Amino acid sequence: MLGIPTISKGERMKYVYLCLGFVGLALGAFGAVVPLLPSFPFLLLAFISFGKGSAKLDRWFRSTKLYKNNLESYVHKQGITRGNNIRVMSTVTLVMVFGFIMMHQIRLGQVVLAIVWLGHILYFSYGVKNRASDTTLQKECENETKGK
Repeated sequence: MLGIPTISKGERMKYVYLCLGFVGLALGAFGAVVPLLPSFPFLLLAFISFGKGSAKLDRWFRSTKLYKNNLESYVHKQGITRGNNIRVMSTVTLVMVFGFIMMHQIRLGQVVLAIVWLGHILYFSYGVKNRASDTTLQKECENETKGK
């Protein structure tokens, strides 16, 4: 057709992944600054999307402080710090309480929110591995080297 290049389905999906990656990155960066907006799920979206959309953007994203501070330990199955776990559970609880109050006339909505909240609390209490904070790990390493 008149010199219009055709784009394959795979190339279109790369563009979709890149757009999702940038949206996740923007919302994750915003969530890192705003206390009530969680950054973790948005940064995880960016991580997955950049990984599927572009090798260069994936390498770049893995080198950022946002990735290293929020996702790296989770991606490497090392767990999250107790402080981050408490922060996530507190944020989820605040958002759920707000929704619960706003649905004061919709009992079924309140029940669903309570079940979802309970699921989040159980998952973050028992499903996510807790790890020592970075400063605790550094102190343990220093103590081991002093003892040798």
